Amino acid sequence: MRSLHRFIEPADFLAQAEPFLRCAEVENVLMLGICSPGGSGRFDDSCYLATVEEDQAVVACALRTPPYSAVLTRADREALELLVTDLAGKYQDLPAAAGPEPAIRDFAELWTARTGATARPAVRMRVFEARHVFQPPLPSGAFRMATEADLATATQWAEAFFDETGLNDPSDASDVAREQIRRGSLFIWEDTRPVSMAAWAGRTGQTVRVNSVYTSPEHRGRGYASACVAFLTQRLLDEGLTSCCIYTDLANPTSNKIYQAIGYRPVADVTEYRFEAG
Repeated sequence: MRSLHRFIEPADFLAQAEPFLRCAEVENVLMLGICSPGGSGRFDDSCYLATVEEDQAVVACALRTPPYSAVLTRADREALELLVTDLAGKYQDLPAAAGPEPAIRDFAELWTARTGATARPAVRMRVFEARHVFQPPLPSGAFRMATEADLATATQWAEAFFDETGLNDPSDASDVAREQIRRGSLFIWEDTRPVSMAAWAGRTGQTVRVNSVYTSPEHRGRGYASACVAFLTQRLLDEGLTSCCIYTDLANPTSNKIYQAIGYRPVADVTEYRFEAG
């Protein structure tokens, strides 16, 4: 018989859910990164952490740290029904939810049936993993860590990145850039001046996400992003990580092509659904 368990502390949630999450670590890297010590999650009473279990074994998980989207793992329909019922009891409205296909599509269907909301697939993504790097042809310039002097540029690029990806991310671009620079996770490709950036986030033990990949429009098509991501990925692997992963927008064939050329391989398709109250 299936049962749902809620948690208040991310450490308690991970104590129960981590073995399940690590069985598909790359697919679940976002959830692991949010909950891990030093991760990006900020937890209070408004947050949601839950497992669905059968015979004391976890079969599905969900979390939300408002105002962000809910995040779900792979799950069957019975587990999703339990999560939908419990989430509807926690939140009057849910702006969005993201997770692997086909589970997230079933969740959206169940959520709309229960709440009367409408749902639309807003962003279709693919998560890729790299365990080795194939160095691309190098453009002119050099790879370096971002500094405080890059804050204005990084903020401008972060704002543009949020706009172009269309993700449900209410983060303040300046705060994001400042924190990335503070912790040494943002890197720049510089060719006389900064032309491209990439960052890492959410170390989970063996895996880390590469994110915030952006090249200013006037410098695209010259290989800067490929070089920046390749150098960052190699740096992270050299630090002892087993793999790096990256999310791409399936509507952007260029990014999907360049990441595969430097060693990234597809793992799963992920969709973010947006909900509007009925």
